Amino acid sequence: MRESRIKISFIVIAFCSFIFGCNPNFNKKTDSKKEKAINSLIKNDSTLYSVKDAMKLHGLKGLSVAVFENYKIVWTGTWGIKDVETGEPIDGNTAFSTASIAKPITATLFAILEEKGLINLKDPVSNYLKRWKLPESEFLSDTELTFEHLLSHTAGTTQHGFADFYEGDSIPILVQSLKGQLPRYDEEISFQWKPGTNWSYSGGGYVIAQMAIEDSLGVSLADLAYEYLFQPLALNNTTMKQPNETDFLTNIAMAHDENGEIVGTGIPITPQVAPSGLWSTPSDLATFVIEIQNALRNKNNTVISNKVAKRVTAIVTSKVLGGWSLGWERRYGFGNYDWFSHGGANTGIGGHIYGTMKDGNGIAFLGNGANTNRMPVTNQFRNSIIEANKWYIPIDKSLEKPMTKELTEMITGKYIHTLFGEVVEVISGDEGLYIKGFIGNGTNELTFIGDDTFLIDGSPSKIKIKKNEADGSLYILLIRNNTNEERVAYRKQF
Repeated sequence: MRESRIKISFIVIAFCSFIFGCNPNFNKKTDSKKEKAINSLIKNDSTLYSVKDAMKLHGLKGLSVAVFENYKIVWTGTWGIKDVETGEPIDGNTAFSTASIAKPITATLFAILEEKGLINLKDPVSNYLKRWKLPESEFLSDTELTFEHLLSHTAGTTQHGFADFYEGDSIPILVQSLKGQLPRYDEEISFQWKPGTNWSYSGGGYVIAQMAIEDSLGVSLADLAYEYLFQPLALNNTTMKQPNETDFLTNIAMAHDENGEIVGTGIPITPQVAPSGLWSTPSDLATFVIEIQNALRNKNNTVISNKVAKRVTAIVTSKVLGGWSLGWERRYGFGNYDWFSHGGANTGIGGHIYGTMKDGNGIAFLGNGANTNRMPVTNQFRNSIIEANKWYIPIDKSLEKPMTKELTEMITGKYIHTLFGEVVEVISGDEGLYIKGFIGNGTNELTFIGDDTFLIDGSPSKIKIKKNEADGSLYILLIRNNTNEERVAYRKQF
């Protein structure tokens, strides 16, 4: 009888793993959450469909996910194949090129090295560079460029991102990259404005940081990451080594274009390791994020200190929608939680990681398809997971104040983002005011708290309505929670 029960249990576990790609060691409550999440993606017509159907609809070849709650990975899932030529299925140990998810890993590593006294993030980067020197610029005449500038995208450097390379290509070295001797660029990296005065996403800035740390310590960034992060955290399926180097991973997913065909050899080589050279799995990335979350509460963290976690997640600038820290996006507020996150996309492969600043919740996605294949699936999957797990903090309605009819009539209407051209609309409903399009395509309730200021249900930010007395124009100002900085975000359309 005992042998029969063991056999039946094994069959059930095997079936579960085959169908859902799941860890059988989850409880019934978690199982229910998982089942609801993977079968509750929403089409544009508001009908529900599954992850598998979503992947088929959008042509996504493979997907891997890890979900964590209360500082623990509660379930994982894999769907699809590593590549169309072999049809080999993805498993939980299959690594993906994560592209720009390398940036917050790099920033965290640099903060650890600072804590150990090996570098100072406030030092002039020029003190560390040997193979290459910063180009002359009027914007550096009275300002020293620091690691903090580079890691927060406030350096003013050019070179947004980089082309991928494959076996057989001529692979540029870092000096060539900074000199612009590579696809997409035909001139040396330069400065657009005085460091610290604005924000502009720059992979090139991270290349400068990579060169500086390697020149100073005489060790590759990949080896530093292994020594101070990957090995201590037992991230066994994570590396910054490249496919043309020894010790690269063997269980990997291939990059696929929007038509489902393998890109090049399918294995991108990224010499710009700091901004885009990481390979990993959702479970490893989840472990990394959980370590930061534990460090933020200063409990159960073993590798990343409370000081480092606070340093890399603290908002450096609000000059980009929602805010940015040292390596992390701080712009999301799903369920009124404050999140730190980052996405990444090399050609035909990438993903996104999300973690809450408190309570230890989050998601890590990686998939082998172009943005047009991958993002419609993962964005809806993210929303489904958040809803299934009920990661939601109610708005404090005790702060609500009565609205006048005049104020309601004045602020309703469409607004256009002053930088990105995105349109949001403030609408009046039976129950109050709402803003449409502020978070994805959703409609979020506004709660008036006085002084022309509103809480947004689903965002860590507030908005404030302000009138330009000179011309009568009406603006929405974005106010990040826990800061007093007001930034013009939208202008009302007439």
